[in-house]
Amino acid sequence: MKVLIYLLILVASALIIYNFTFIDLENAFAGDSGTALIGVLACSIVVVLMVILLISRSIAEKAGE
Repeated sequence: MKVLIYLLILVASALIIYNFTFIDLENAFAGDSGTALIGVLACSIVVVLMVILLISRSIAEKAGE
């Protein structure tokens, strides 16, 4: 399970970088830029949630000892 979580973090980070290439800073909320901003936001949420899951699993393991 831990490998899957790290893999999801890696894929989400790669998609964040990929979506940043489509953002036009002069017109950030129109066309492909808006879609790319939504993609960056969604991938950032995935990374945060996976980090929270990793932390909660480590706390659960320590509490079980």
